[in-house]
Amino acid sequence: MPTITLVQGDITREHADAIVNAANSSLLGGGGVDGAIHRRGGPAILAECRRLRAGHLGKGLPTGRAVATTAGDLDARWVIHTVGPVYSAAEDRSDLLASCYRESLRVADELGARTVAFPAISTGVYRWPLDDAARIAVETVKTAGTSVAEVRFVLFDDRAHQAFAARVG
Repeated sequence: MPTITLVQGDITREHADAIVNAANSSLLGGGGVDGAIHRRGGPAILAECRRLRAGHLGKGLPTGRAVATTAGDLDARWVIHTVGPVYSAAEDRSDLLASCYRESLRVADELGARTVAFPAISTGVYRWPLDDAARIAVETVKTAGTSVAEVRFVLFDDRAHQAFAARVG
């Protein structure tokens, strides 16, 4: 099991082998974490995303899956893009949210990444309740078979930090 650390701050300022992007399925940038990573990482990330879309991801990246690109100008080697589910009170999509973390760690293992920085996936515009998202994220990372040595959850504000801290223990 990787060491789990919590940081309150801006994920685009993290130094890690891989930074996880809470992307949309187009991979072409967006708001929130996605927009911040594309802005700070520069045009190299978007260029690789466009190549992926022109190739085997012509219809976009499916929810719960992950793919890596360069990290461009970020202080990392790679960005691992994953598409979180939109929260629904009528349908249990927690398996898709857990898959974002599992798939990102699988890609990190393929790359040889030892440190991975995650945002709180799906808790922004996708409206996943923060406490439940923290539970799913931490349980998934704790039970994932991975060679990653450190998983760092980089949380935007105090409320998110507290929700994750309650789960890490």
